Amino acid sequence: MAGLLGSSSSTLFASRPLSSSSPKLSSFAISTKPGQLNWRKFYGGIGIPVKKSRSQLQFSISNVATEINSTETAPRVATESQRPVYPFAAIVGQDEMKLCLLLNVIDPKIGGVMIMGDRGTGKSTTVRSLVDLLPEIKVVTGDPFNSDPEDPELMGVEVREKALNGEDLAVMLTKINMVDLPLGATEDRVCGTIDIEKALTEGIKAFEPGLLAKANRGILYVDEVNLLDDHLVDVLLDSAASGWNTVEREGISISHPARFILIGSGNPEEGELRPQLLDRFGMHAQVGTVKDAELRVKIVEERARFDKNPKDFRETYKEEQKKLTDQITSARSNLSAVETDHDLRVKISKVCAELNVDGLRGDIVTNRAAKALASLKGRDKVTPEDIATVIPNCLRHRLRKDPMESIDSGLLVIEKFYEVFS
Repeated sequence: MAGLLGSSSSTLFASRPLSSSSPKLSSFAISTKPGQLNWRKFYGGIGIPVKKSRSQLQFSISNVATEINSTETAPRVATESQRPVYPFAAIVGQDEMKLCLLLNVIDPKIGGVMIMGDRGTGKSTTVRSLVDLLPEIKVVTGDPFNSDPEDPELMGVEVREKALNGEDLAVMLTKINMVDLPLGATEDRVCGTIDIEKALTEGIKAFEPGLLAKANRGILYVDEVNLLDDHLVDVLLDSAASGWNTVEREGISISHPARFILIGSGNPEEGELRPQLLDRFGMHAQVGTVKDAELRVKIVEERARFDKNPKDFRETYKEEQKKLTDQITSARSNLSAVETDHDLRVKISKVCAELNVDGLRGDIVTNRAAKALASLKGRDKVTPEDIATVIPNCLRHRLRKDPMESIDSGLLVIEKFYEVFS
């Protein structure tokens, strides 16, 4: 890992506490006239029929984005009320998992990462420590879907209509969101819900966005993902495949963008993941228990220091966290300039074909991950070494399972890689 990320993995890393958010309501109205049936168009031709009525139908949407003045940057000063996060730079070992997470931050189109391993190996701690390293993005001020002011495909309905009408959009900078999806979450909490009570008592149909709206252009983290209910798995599959979430209640259909990096973690002893969901994760990291006694002692001591005084502990890693944040920011900005030779792309596809990988998602993810790694190293060209580093994580979980096979699937990928690239 030290060779991959620089002279030392401890030379890379940054801390920025999350800013607090202040909810605000935004609403839009649909006017009606007697004897007419009006339709308010939404994304993909989805609309709301409005029948004869004296009143107006209103949709109030509670804001989940951080709101600040469009000309100012939100202060990022840690307060004592905030929950302290273990620094990413302080995590010892688990280089494979850390690299997969960093590559997904650099290029979200890789498609997320699935982390499977023994209990107590720091899976959840590592994922949650990623929040300090997340870069800032431009969002439309006051929009509950974190709409991109420059990309219509990543805009909510209201913002998209304003952009089409030529209205100026107030823009602000905010950190990429990390949203936790609890195992006990209901479908309404995940997708969003329409308040029928308000419709009956006040004549207002209020739509409250769910976790998928909050996770748009951010990270959706599911701990113990292999224990997630099947109906929630189906919801995640639909949103991950289309990049949009559709809510249909009482004859009303509303769609909003829901493009997120899906990160899941789990213990294989508690059950396997459905193949359909497993394939949606761009990369797969295998985490094992540290066997070296000296390294185990170091991990225990570092954790004890953090528990004793989190603020002082985080301060000791502040410089390393800053270096890594700068490296990630630079890699994100230079990613589009990285190129992969045609013969390397052909060899990647040959490896996938000879391993009988279903579909083309493996080819796409391997190419993206190799480019992200090259950009992280500060280069503008992908090398075979970059591909060798990432290809086991991109293809391991896509191989067909053989119950009689004792060798690890990652080793099978490496063997095939050297056979093709030699």
